[in-house]
Amino acid sequence: MVLCAVRVLLRSCSAPGARAILSQRHNSGWVYSSTHGFNPDEIKEKLLDFPGGSIDLYKQDSGIAFLTLNNPSRMNAFTGSMMVDLEERVAELENWPDGKGLIVHGAAGTFCSGSDLNAVRAIANPQDGMKMCMFMQNTLTRLQRLPLLSVALVEGKALGGGAELVTACDFVLMVQGSVVQFVHKHMGLVPGWGGAARLVRVVGPRNALKLLGGAIKVDAKLGLQIGLADDVLEDVQDQKTLLQQTEKWLNNCTKGPPAVIQAVKKVVISGRELPLSDALRIEKEVFGTVWGGQANLQALASKLKHK
Repeated sequence: MVLCAVRVLLRSCSAPGARAILSQRHNSGWVYSSTHGFNPDEIKEKLLDFPGGSIDLYKQDSGIAFLTLNNPSRMNAFTGSMMVDLEERVAELENWPDGKGLIVHGAAGTFCSGSDLNAVRAIANPQDGMKMCMFMQNTLTRLQRLPLLSVALVEGKALGGGAELVTACDFVLMVQGSVVQFVHKHMGLVPGWGGAARLVRVVGPRNALKLLGGAIKVDAKLGLQIGLADDVLEDVQDQKTLLQQTEKWLNNCTKGPPAVIQAVKKVVISGRELPLSDALRIEKEVFGTVWGGQANLQALASKLKHK
């Protein structure tokens, strides 16, 4: 499947050329829509029958937000209602004009143990399973395409669907002692939320085969070695401190006006997902949205280029 371009890119690239390039691939940021016979409200209704936990979003004036998987009694496993929560939080972030960065983490010292098995058993028939798969692929793809720089802070375990969520973030920080594991094989499955496709792009096909085929436990050292992790944090047994360290790490990439940071993300998305000639046109259009803008003029006036 040819990956569609990003809905948020359509909003900011007002020139007809950019809009035409993107609309050729899809008319929204979703992978699946009604043209694929997919009705998200249909599966949402079934997912909401399996409540528990929450996905909490806290946006700061600094432009950095925290997305918390909050279901500690089940190691932050996704219930049906949490899947719907995540889609709603992503939609909120898509429309945050002042956003620059996002930190994704789990409550109570662990990341996410995948899907709540009660919900999985209840929608075990192939039809509902496929609808849930399409719903979560849409959500995690939109998360990856947010006009924000995102980082997953992995404490404890990121298993199954939790490991897939990790691959939807731009950066990954692993705490010493944490583990990312694609356990799908043990359940007689393969990733269904887009985790396999993203994993191949992050670590390469050979490493992806090893991680999926062997259900290998990826610790911080191996994560750095294969490129799944960007950095490792010491386990200080204090989540507040870890979040502060993560925010400091992310700030290295998010300093500056939101419009500029969002433009950076947009040109990277187009470079990753579009053919080169189309990506170059998109880059030109995004460049045009910041050239002569306030940040550009201030930088020229203060000669920031050589500082």
